[in-house]
Amino acid sequence: MPFAADDIRWGLACGPGPDGRRRGWFTASVRDDALRALGLHPDQPTAQVIGVPPPGWWHATAERSASGRWFT
Repeated sequence: MPFAADDIRWGLACGPGPDGRRRGWFTASVRDDALRALGLHPDQPTAQVIGVPPPGWWHATAERSASGRWFT
């Protein structure tokens, strides 16, 4: 993972949805300095990846999940 443990803060909330069923959601926050190191902060004039790209399997899994199909 490109972030240190103290760069990310996350929380979990849950409660009943409009239909009465229980729902849960996560909130993730990343320190702006950690994003700047990766070239992702919006204050930068251009955003470009400066680190090592993710492995090929990561891209394939992301594409499969975007299409709604999961393969193992």
